[in-house]
Amino acid sequence: MKERPVVTRRDFLKGTAGLVMAMGLGSPALEAEGGEERTRVILIRHPDVLGADDRVNGPILQQMLDEAVRTLAGEKNAGAAWQKFFRKTDVVGIKTNGWAALPTPKEMEDALRRRLLEVGVSEANLAVDDRNVRSNPVFQKSTALVNVRPVRTHHWAGAGTCLKNYIMFVQFPWSYHGDACSDLGKIWTLPGVKGKTRLNILVALTPQFYGRGPHSIDRRYLWPYRGLIVGTDPVSVDSVGAELLRRKRVAFFGEDRELDVQPIHIAVADKKYHLGTSDLKRIEIIKLGWQEEVLL
Repeated sequence: MKERPVVTRRDFLKGTAGLVMAMGLGSPALEAEGGEERTRVILIRHPDVLGADDRVNGPILQQMLDEAVRTLAGEKNAGAAWQKFFRKTDVVGIKTNGWAALPTPKEMEDALRRRLLEVGVSEANLAVDDRNVRSNPVFQKSTALVNVRPVRTHHWAGAGTCLKNYIMFVQFPWSYHGDACSDLGKIWTLPGVKGKTRLNILVALTPQFYGRGPHSIDRRYLWPYRGLIVGTDPVSVDSVGAELLRRKRVAFFGEDRELDVQPIHIAVADKKYHLGTSDLKRIEIIKLGWQEEVLL
């Protein structure tokens, strides 16, 4: 018998409501109940990272990524921060996302490659891939993964997230589409993936905050947010990303307009697979850079 998800839509909405209440005062850091430690997520934005026609400014994007990683690592300079996450002996797969309508920007892939090479990772032990990760020899022998993709609404999963981005590590991705993709966290327990991910990055340069139907893309619902959401905990990063999309829907429509499904896979990854923290009251969002209409 197929196991039912342990988290319902109501559970998910309760979690986000907690964030709404906790962040309503504009505090840069949330107070967790009972003094428990909070997961740290970095949100960084820059007004000039996008130019004409939303063209990405590579040098500014590199600066944003470096500052996010530096802050996340608690180091004084970016070089030390990158060395805290990766060793020169690592074999690193950068799991990108090539969906044509809203792919991971090439400038982001280049920025990651540049810093990993500077750490000392060899060209032969570094690869960027999406749909061929299962057959890619670097990914097959990888000791470390970087998970990077744009954040957007998604027909089957509610939100296209870092958790969702690993669906290409299984032979039949469609087999995870049931129950709003609630079991995506299971993929993270597989031998080729488990324990390898050092950084999770949601690219929020031009997020899609609303859409209905498979492979939906509607430029009315893309907005130039000009941000990155970075952390080590994929569940926390995704919780912040999903909340950002929800808040934009409320700002745009005047209500949290219903999606095809809710992104319950985020909370399931926490409650069932113990991959991280989905309770938004226990996530500390460090906000850096441009704050205009930050929403969070």
